Amino acid sequence: MNRSLAAASSLAIAGVLAVLGTVCGAAGLDHSKAQYTSMAPLKLYLMADRNSEIELARSAAPESISKNATVMVLGEHGYETAVQGKNGFVCLVDRSWMAPAESPDFWNPKIRGPECLNPSAVRSILPITLKRTEMALAHKSKSQIIDGMKEAFAKNQMPPLEPGAMSYMMSKLAYLTDDDDHNMSHLMFYTSRTDPADWGADLPHSPLTLVQFKGSQPIDVLLVPMGKWSDGTPAPGE
Repeated sequence: MNRSLAAASSLAIAGVLAVLGTVCGAAGLDHSKAQYTSMAPLKLYLMADRNSEIELARSAAPESISKNATVMVLGEHGYETAVQGKNGFVCLVDRSWMAPAESPDFWNPKIRGPECLNPSAVRSILPITLKRTEMALAHKSKSQIIDGMKEAFAKNQMPPLEPGAMSYMMSKLAYLTDDDDHNMSHLMFYTSRTDPADWGADLPHSPLTLVQFKGSQPIDVLLVPMGKWSDGTPAPGE
């Protein structure tokens, strides 16, 4: 797997992410490069221009989808609705804490992962994004966030995963890792715990990568690279 594909995987959230997501150690990132050991000042994760964040969020999916989607932006107290949509999709920009715990970019303030979730993912994946973000903005440590998610699932505080939940991460403006070209156009499909062999994932020349959030959530993410960006222009392949 190349590092761009690995990077895309870490923001496969929870969603997260969803996301988010710099794939976790299992995907082969060099942990010796880790330099983000704790949360940076909040202002570094925020975008000063609200309209720029709206535009970035919409860039996750083709305009035919994103133009009618609800758009959420990150504020000091969490995500808030900036534009009310009408097609059931929600677009937002994931931040670094949507990555798996093993990711060296978990607190990287440069991470921007535009994502558009379909209606099934809005109902069953977006709450995970909001919960992780709530804990991050409350200055919880990485271990507290991971433990908090474990507890939320154990107590059935998170909605069950809905069939057909997926999201678009096709923005050419995304920044998913400090490595290589920082980005990769891809789709994410969410599934309950599964065996990669059942999908032919992670095999030589297979387009599928399976991302697992070890312990923090009972949801796996199938990542499919795309050959174009959301605006239809060609995207680099593997």
